This record gives sequence, structure tokens and C-alpha cells, in this order.
Amino acid sequence: MQNAIPNSKRRSISSRKNSSGKERHRTEVSAGGLVFKRTRDGIFFAMVMDSYGKWAFPKGHVRQDERYREAAIREIREEMGLGRLRTISRLDTIDIWFRDRFVYKGKLVHKYIHYFLFEAPVDAVLVRPAPQEKGETINDVAWVPSRELLERSSYRDMVGIIKKALRLCSSPSSKTSKHSAPKARA
Repeated sequence: MQNAIPNSKRRSISSRKNSSGKERHRTEVSAGGLVFKRTRDGIFFAMVMDSYGKWAFPKGHVRQDERYREAAIREIREEMGLGRLRTISRLDTIDIWFRDRFVYKGKLVHKYIHYFLFEAPVDAVLVRPAPQEKGETINDVAWVPSRELLERSSYRDMVGIIKKALRLCSSPSSKTSKHSAPKARA
């Protein structure tokens, strides 16, 4: 699982110019999670409004010697204040290209993002982190009903991952609630 992409031990590679003088991209590796909770009113997923004003899921850079799942749990705690998570499944990995607007302004970035599915306790409360002076900021956090998840998510490359998460959280095998499965430390 840890070696899902080439050079996965390298967490980021700086942009450089190649021999022809053209810009090379920066490669980054992140991990994140889709977190749901079961309530009397149905299944709800935790979402963040990112620095671009779009609804997304918590994610962030994988630190040196950190496993993808551990990074996802850390990022969820940092961006939403959630702990006591139960790991349901690894979902998938996406890769995206973009121009950085915050840290490496203007640099072309190729980012691999490893997503996992987690269940939070029914009493889980979201906490928006304080704004940061530098880098990206979480503008808002919200519990979103599962029936609205696909339309609320702002990024089209997440459709397959969201559909898989919805299938998994609805399957009978994931409903051994009360957190009877081992809990992921957060």
C-alpha cells in the first residue's frame, strides 16, 4: 500500500529547470479522508471549505516516515478537530495538476492524494481551525447529508471516490457500529 506510486518514499520534489530550460513540475504526496457518522437522521459526511471557497475533504502533505493512513488521520484532526475514528477502508488515489497559489506561488504541481474512509462516533463535533497567516486555510466545516454529498463536492475528480465511500458506508459489513472494530488513534 505504501508503494502505490513511483518514488513514494519521496514526499516532495522541488521544481527545477530541465536541460532545455523548461520548467519541471513539483511532485507532492498527500493523504486525506472521507469521514462519516451515523445518526437517527441518516448518514452525514464531514466536509471542509478550502482556501479556494470550494467544498472538499480534509487532506494534507504526508510527512517523512509517516504512513498514508496516519497522515490522513492527522490531517482530519488538524482540519476538523475529529478524533476517535474507525478506519473502514482505503478508497483510492487520485493525481491532480495545478499551479500553486500559496506556498510555491506559480509553480506547477503534480499531486498524488491517497484517500481513506473513516467512521466517527455519532456525537462527533466539527471544529474549524484558526486561520493561518501563511498557506492554505480552512474557511468552514460542515456535516453534509450523504444524499447531498455528490452535489456539494466541488471537485469532479472526487466523484468515483465519493461513490465508493457511499457504497461502503451503506454496506452491512461496515455497520458493526458502536466502534466494535479497532479504533484508529487520532
